[in-house]
Amino acid sequence: MSEGRRPFTGEELGLRRFQRRESRASQTYAAFLKDLCRIGSMKPEFAERAAVSVLCTLEQRLIPEEARDLEAQLPIKLLNLLNRCDRHSDQAPVKYGRQELLEMVAEDLNMQPDEVEPIIRAVFRTVREHVSEGEIEDVIHMLPNELRDLWQRPM
Repeated sequence: MSEGRRPFTGEELGLRRFQRRESRASQTYAAFLKDLCRIGSMKPEFAERAAVSVLCTLEQRLIPEEARDLEAQLPIKLLNLLNRCDRHSDQAPVKYGRQELLEMVAEDLNMQPDEVEPIIRAVFRTVREHVSEGEIEDVIHMLPNELRDLWQRPM
């Protein structure tokens, strides 16, 4: 019998799977934040706050099933932050327009409503890079026209 490595125990295999899953979750979240920082010219700490504010506010406008479909494609670490959002719930969608969206995000980020549109656009553009186009189209079609243009790709 040759000397070699002993097989992993079930507990060791479980730990290794957990470590790989955590590593992958950290990598996908880091990639999302890096892209948001690049697209929106933001610092990482602010990018995280911006993403949570914009996405939590967006999810209020969507029916719960569509919000869950979107969440399924977001990085798990971002999803964990969204689940702690004060406004997050599985209730009926909240009808709001462009100005209300700007005001809610501005309040979260301690900014003026006229300052947050580029931030919202940057978050949406980053989400668009990390989520399937079919899912993005589903989200956009649930929004009124005055919110749809915030998702438009830059020319």
